Amino acid sequence: MDVTEDLPAGSGVSAVEPPLGMLAELTHRCPLHCPYCSNPVELAAKRDELTTSRWLDVLDAARDIGVLQVHMSGGEPLLRPDLPELVGRASDLGCYVNLVTSGLGLTAARLSELAERGLAHVQLSVQGADAARADKIAGAKAHARKIDAAAVVTSLDLPLSVNVVLHKANHDQVGALIELAEQMGADRLELANTQYYGWALRNRTALMPTPAQLADAEPIVRAASARLRGRMEIVYVVADYYEEFPKPCMYGWGARQLTVAPNGDVLPCPAASVITTLPVENVTRRSLKEIWYESESFNAYRGDGWMRDPCRTCDRRSVDFGGCRCQAFMLTGDAAATDPVCSRSPNRSVVDGILVSEAALQATAGVPEFVMRAPTVVR
Repeated sequence: MDVTEDLPAGSGVSAVEPPLGMLAELTHRCPLHCPYCSNPVELAAKRDELTTSRWLDVLDAARDIGVLQVHMSGGEPLLRPDLPELVGRASDLGCYVNLVTSGLGLTAARLSELAERGLAHVQLSVQGADAARADKIAGAKAHARKIDAAAVVTSLDLPLSVNVVLHKANHDQVGALIELAEQMGADRLELANTQYYGWALRNRTALMPTPAQLADAEPIVRAASARLRGRMEIVYVVADYYEEFPKPCMYGWGARQLTVAPNGDVLPCPAASVITTLPVENVTRRSLKEIWYESESFNAYRGDGWMRDPCRTCDRRSVDFGGCRCQAFMLTGDAAATDPVCSRSPNRSVVDGILVSEAALQATAGVPEFVMRAPTVVR
């Protein structure tokens, strides 16, 4: 399917490739209250969620423009009773379907039905290496149920990824988390340092790891990656506030992925709603094809035509794409600014100031208690 489309002259992008993947956030409802959740602080209510019919239309439209991977997430997607129908439609369209779940509610019967409908992969979140630590971070007694969920996944021979968000409260458990993922039978383990959006931004002081924690973790991850090569892939997402250069966020704005929120908002990345200067498109008002190819929000930071120096003349502009637009906006108020985590950014002092102030707060006032993710809005 070749649906590459040209953009108008002067846009800074010669052509737009079809999207490879879609993150379908089916609901913001969730049984966990994780303090690092990147979902918005103001969560979409159940009454605002797209209906089954709407989601089926979204899946059809996504495949029509080239989407090959559908990641069904939330919140907790298992809270949608229509999940089997949605999985079945995406699979029937020829998409690789991944379930991103807390594992709560993932029984053998439910997973068997999803597998029969075409589910190809399960990504399971883990908050800590032991029940006491994990349950405190999750705000719910969930750890033992996650172990059970992993056993259900492996019993059906489905590929299993384990995802851990790393922060100050669990960074010392990196070695134990790797061992836990091995015991769970994971094919892939993602150790991702916290990105400070949504609830994570509210909890930044409590979540910010120390330089010593980061230094201790890297050789552990490196050694485990070598030991487990060919058996379990380990992906380590660095804590970019401490790095010299930013990560290649989403491999470029509007380049490979799109996100559809529970209410139908369509975003170039899961956190893009923080950029309040961009209009938000919605599948109930405009076609997915038009949004991907023609909308202001998706074209705003595609390619490099939007870049200013130092990004415009930087030898890394096709490596990290200027970094994260959402982070740039939150830290500078300008989404077109060089990501301030970059050592070449004129705003790098903003990040350095945050690191100093957060370390000082932790040292003087102590590490604060988490502000837990708000209870699910069900009205």
